[in-house]
Amino acid sequence: MWQGQQSPPGQPNPQDTYVSSAPEPPRRPWNRTAVTAVAASAAVVVACGVTGFLVLRDDGGDGKDRADTKSSASASASPDGTARSAADGGSGPLVPGWNTVVNAKRGITFDVPASWARQSADWVSYVAKDDDPEEKPLVAMMAPAVFKEKWCTSDDDKNGTEENTSLASTGTTGEKGAKSAAEAAEDTARTWVYGAYTQPDTTRLTIGEPESYRTRSGVEGSLVTVTSSGTPKKGKCDTAGKAVTFAFKNAEGKFVSWTYVGAHGVPDEVSDSTIRQILGTVRLFKEGDGQD
Repeated sequence: MWQGQQSPPGQPNPQDTYVSSAPEPPRRPWNRTAVTAVAASAAVVVACGVTGFLVLRDDGGDGKDRADTKSSASASASPDGTARSAADGGSGPLVPGWNTVVNAKRGITFDVPASWARQSADWVSYVAKDDDPEEKPLVAMMAPAVFKEKWCTSDDDKNGTEENTSLASTGTTGEKGAKSAAEAAEDTARTWVYGAYTQPDTTRLTIGEPESYRTRSGVEGSLVTVTSSGTPKKGKCDTAGKAVTFAFKNAEGKFVSWTYVGAHGVPDEVSDSTIRQILGTVRLFKEGDGQD
């Protein structure tokens, strides 16, 4: 299941790939692949099968949780109409007309098409096991951008409350404990597809070989694609899934990753070319990224 919500300071952060505990989100009915995103006002929004919340843990060792006040505001172009880039000392997107997504906490910046809805810089989305009453995150991403938030609407449990499922999301993750970029990329991509699309079945996954990848700004790391197929459909919005994870080291030398996750094998599936174009904009965070 996917989850999304905002949580007060002092709660553990599920943004790392595997975590020991997580705050229990409000109980709301939704199907396996529907995502519930709960904003600060507790208003329900939806994105493909994930739950999310707003908490940040400082990894400096003091155990304190802090909110990052930087927002993923819309980036702007320079006065001459040319998109400013982090490499040039600006803060705008590398692709003209796109918007910039920032995870300053993990030191990552990337861009998405204008049609993708960016969540706040501190928003965390995660997947948990369907039968886990505590909804302990299996894997999580921070500051996601969501495509077609109301791609599919259903009331599979017939309780009178419709739930929206998004087509796709993309965000970033801290890969705490990873020994290599290839290991981090495979584990994260596999866990996203399992958690959002195939659980409890682990036999429906196709795991691609790790490949070396270099982004436009020169960030080098390992890229893994995982897809699913043949999972029995339990609800109207259930589909096969796909995750593409690019793992690398940030400026602090820590493993982090960027991930795309979305429906697979559907007519309006996000194309590989678009995924690669978004991936190509991944870069190390610089002060001013994402600000006008």
